[in-house]
Amino acid sequence: MATSTTDTTSSAPRLKRVLTLWDLIFYGIVLIQPIAPVPLFGVAQKLSDGHFATIILIAMFAMMITAVSYGRMAALYPSAGSAYTYVGKGLNPHLGFLAGWAMFLDYLLQPLINTVWMSTALHERYLPQVPFMAWAAIIAGIITLLNLRGIRSSARANKVLLFFMFIVVGFFIVLAVRYLFYSQGLRGLFSIQPFYDPKTFNSHRIWTATSFAALTYIGFDGVTTLAEDVENPKRNVLLATVLVCVFTGVFGGLEVYLGQRVWPDWHTFPNLETAFMDICRRVGGSLLFNAMGVILILAAFGSALTGGLGAARLLFGMGRDNVLPRKIFGHLSPGSSTPTYNIIVIGLLAFGGAVMLNRVGNAYEHAGELLNFGAFLAFMGVNLATFWQFAVVAKPGYKRRILVDAILPLIGFAFCALIWWNLNNLAKTVGGIWFAVGLLYVGIKTRGFRTAPVMIDFSES
Repeated sequence: MATSTTDTTSSAPRLKRVLTLWDLIFYGIVLIQPIAPVPLFGVAQKLSDGHFATIILIAMFAMMITAVSYGRMAALYPSAGSAYTYVGKGLNPHLGFLAGWAMFLDYLLQPLINTVWMSTALHERYLPQVPFMAWAAIIAGIITLLNLRGIRSSARANKVLLFFMFIVVGFFIVLAVRYLFYSQGLRGLFSIQPFYDPKTFNSHRIWTATSFAALTYIGFDGVTTLAEDVENPKRNVLLATVLVCVFTGVFGGLEVYLGQRVWPDWHTFPNLETAFMDICRRVGGSLLFNAMGVILILAAFGSALTGGLGAARLLFGMGRDNVLPRKIFGHLSPGSSTPTYNIIVIGLLAFGGAVMLNRVGNAYEHAGELLNFGAFLAFMGVNLATFWQFAVVAKPGYKRRILVDAILPLIGFAFCALIWWNLNNLAKTVGGIWFAVGLLYVGIKTRGFRTAPVMIDFSES
């Protein structure tokens, strides 16, 4: 979105600050996508007993506070790495490494979760005669092949896809309002039932479901990586991250609310992972059903393609720096600068993980919660780093503000910790093993935490 230029009047190269607040907001919407809650709809309805509208707003509250922390830390440390940088520099380099290790898990899981959803959609809705395992192999194989050939989704393609997303979602909103008004009148449009149904409301299930619904907001922190390119970063980065979360929560909440009003009983969905497509069919027929299906599959494919390449490049950076075995992970294909082995590893992981989770059952739910394991550890770390930097070790002369510097980041930490604690047992078990491996690794490499850990270069991703 911005071109880096060298300031010839300075001794060191600097990026020209050309991005406005609206550029950042648009970039954040591209990252999260306006259809973010749509693939989650059926599973989230089941987990919350029909209260997706409630849990998406609870998650928005936690993400807004965390977004404030991200914005404030981006002003202190404007560089790639996001949570990894903020925790490492704001708290402790060893804790920073562990935050980076948790983020690394998310990079590895991006292709997997998208492979799971696409395989489920294609198997359940379009060609059921082709087994789920075959679809997973085809999708993971195509993504791997395209990444090996160096084919990437361009910024222009992402903008075109975003345009069509808004068109399809716009048609859904208009047709859903029309359907509810003509079938039930004004009482069909306005109801508190999506937010609170006394027959099914259960606070424990609400918190458990919120940990899954938080997937809606994953990616908002990508805005902070442009801190060096934006005008007035101290103000605009913070505002943009918060406003992106608010837009996602309000716009996504509207989609979810209308979906719940059109089809209030989640027990009757033919398939939970693709439930929103059935809602589209109810209000707009087969045309809207297929239009929503196409943009969901294209969005998931683009995310898997980009995520797979990002994970492979991150593996290369860790192999080059000898964080991981260099012979395998530090390998580049001669003449192409492509981390061939890493791309193949990511493809195999996406295929194997999709098949294994499908056998366990509730594959999309488990993949999403496992992704949130690493994300919310990083979110907790950023909130804690913000508290430490502004409330405890603030620069001399800085006038502390108890609400903004202490109370707000601690509330953000508590909310994220509560959501993280309510992840399902499989996510906490697998994620806990991953985290323990990282803790053991950094402990050994730093001689019992006595030396600085090896840096993870997230700029590679």
